Amino acid sequence: MCLAFPAKIVDIKDSLATVERSGVKRDASLMLLPDAKVGDYVLIHAGFAMQIVDEQEVQDRDDVLGNIYV
Repeated sequence: MCLAFPAKIVDIKDSLATVERSGVKRDASLMLLPDAKVGDYVLIHAGFAMQIVDEQEVQDRDDVLGNIYV
C-alpha cells in the first residue's frame, strides 16, 4: 500500500522544496508541481510533491488517519 503524506512547503530552491510535517523537515522535488509556492500544502510520495491540497483537506486526513505520517 502506498500512502502520500501532506506537508507544508517552507522553502524552495530551484525545483527542490523543503517541506515540514509535525516539526520534521524533508526535501521533496517540485518537478511535477512547478507552480507550488512557499506556504502551500502538498501531498508527498516517493520524494515528489504530487498534488497541492488545502489546509482543510490536511485536517480531514488527520481526523481519519491520525498523525501516522511522521
